[in-house]
Amino acid sequence: MAGLAYFVLTKELIAHQRAGSMLAISIGRDRKGALSILAYLVAIPLAFVRPWIACAFYVLVALMWLIPDRRIERALGNSE
Repeated sequence: MAGLAYFVLTKELIAHQRAGSMLAISIGRDRKGALSILAYLVAIPLAFVRPWIACAFYVLVALMWLIPDRRIERALGNSE
């Protein structure tokens, strides 16, 4: 649910600030957030069939978010 909340929050903030805002430019298409939601949606029903594969999906999402995301720093560096 935290991943879904993050995804919805970023979409709402971008909608509030308009499409051309610095936040919208720095976030871009947010493939990382969308991929996380997709992985969770696949893993939840899979947990009833093959729990170890579902756990692997959860670990992959966690590892994906441990890798630093430099989109916002890059956008701030370009604007200064």
